Amino acid sequence: MSINRARLDRFISERCQINRKKVRLLLAQKRVSVDGIIATDISQAIDKFSVIMVDNKIIQQNKPLYIMLHKPVGVVCATTDEKHKTVIDLLGELLTAEEKASLHIVGRLDLNTSGLVLLTNDSRWSEQLTSPKSKVPKHYLVTLQNPLSNEYIQAFSNGMYFSYENITTKSVTLNILSQHQAEVTLTEGRYHQIKRMFGRFNNPVIALHRTSIGCYVLDEHLKTGKSKVISIKNNREEFWG
Repeated sequence: MSINRARLDRFISERCQINRKKVRLLLAQKRVSVDGIIATDISQAIDKFSVIMVDNKIIQQNKPLYIMLHKPVGVVCATTDEKHKTVIDLLGELLTAEEKASLHIVGRLDLNTSGLVLLTNDSRWSEQLTSPKSKVPKHYLVTLQNPLSNEYIQAFSNGMYFSYENITTKSVTLNILSQHQAEVTLTEGRYHQIKRMFGRFNNPVIALHRTSIGCYVLDEHLKTGKSKVISIKNNREEFWG
């Protein structure tokens, strides 16, 4: 049983295949602990990372995982794919097969985009990081076919209307680094948004590389195709550093 949030009695009943009356008896006899503390409340809320023991035997002990990966072009952000190598394939022996199977991708990149990809088994963390309400900034390095001008800056800041979805993009920050290269910062992720915005100027994107998501910056020493385990804090402010 994989859970995000659940009642303690329901979880034990399903995991141990016993009725809830028996679960109440176990708690009354102080035979259940959650995170090392004797449990007394049958309605206690637990999650997938709560360490739960019954009669000193562990019935749940999941470890939260947070992975930073440097995605190369040509690799898909998927758990399985028949045609292309996936970000999961790139993890190699970093994790066990069971740990890999528990992961999901936080903010996907398309096949031809490189850079920072985060993976986790902690859905509450990933939902906060990707929710539009959180407005977590994502930074991209963009290389263009044609020269840039200051005209782009205001157009990106104003937002652009996409008739197909009937939406106007939120304000996007564009910082021109050179004649053909810019840094783009956005807080949403519409379908091919950056490429479509530059497309309004008939300026094809030659290369697109994500450098950060919130405070999570791609490690400059992490080689393309490589990954590492990272640690996180437990508060929302971490996303901005």
